[in-house]
Amino acid sequence: MNTENNVAPDAGADVLQIAGETISSRLWLGSSLYPSPQVMGDAIAAATPGFVTVSLRRQSAAQVQEQVSEHGHWHLLHQQLASTGAKLLPNTAGCLSAREAILLAQMARELFATDWIKLEVIGDDYSLQPHPLQLVEAARELVAQGFKVLPYCTDDLVLCQTLLELGCAAVMPWGAPIGTGKGLMNPYQLKTLRERLPQAVLVVDAGLGKPSQAMAALEMGFDAVLLNTAVARANDPATMAAAFKQAVDGGRAAYRAGLMCERDQASPSTPTLGLPFWHQTGGGV
Repeated sequence: MNTENNVAPDAGADVLQIAGETISSRLWLGSSLYPSPQVMGDAIAAATPGFVTVSLRRQSAAQVQEQVSEHGHWHLLHQQLASTGAKLLPNTAGCLSAREAILLAQMARELFATDWIKLEVIGDDYSLQPHPLQLVEAARELVAQGFKVLPYCTDDLVLCQTLLELGCAAVMPWGAPIGTGKGLMNPYQLKTLRERLPQAVLVVDAGLGKPSQAMAALEMGFDAVLLNTAVARANDPATMAAAFKQAVDGGRAAYRAGLMCERDQASPSTPTLGLPFWHQTGGGV
């Protein structure tokens, strides 16, 4: 449950629950772009993420089944990720239509034995911006099929409201285009989402490049962050993953503590009562 800005939540266990399930961490990681499976495993161990995403990419059902039966690729990947203890979150990355995304989600459910799905339907190849109409169409159908849908979307308020009304378990607006590392490009709109959707689970997904940016999202009241490139492409992914974990924990603690309100004028932290007159007025001898 979320609160309005600058108001601390009630003390007690700070548990993130989505669709009736407890998610162990507010830091979620992707599983692509790492230089090796070992490096990926080390990064995941350092982050202890709540979810680890895995993508089938856009392939035909026959191609996927061939990989499973002949090479065991997805079986081995599933085993490796499952051994970390994090929840698997298959995604529909690379899909350009609702139909493609629905088919890929169905295959992911069979391969990974999970109803969780990160829904992506890309509308622009340059910015990788989600296609709002196709996204809504896919979300409606997947929710009807019993999936726990977490859609990657823009920070448009009406789009986020629509996805939640359809039954999506959370919405995941971007901070910036995927892989750019530009952070929270539109903090005003993100704050608006948090204020207007106080009971929704909101996750900043994509565009984060620094731990400080993840901390800012959690300080703002977002429930979690999802990132990949910032860790996978770091010189030391495991150390970077640990840094993001600390930033996320710190940002959440700051939000729960209650952030001070910004002021336009300076306000002394040392009381002036009892000081000589010229100190109180700012004058001197």
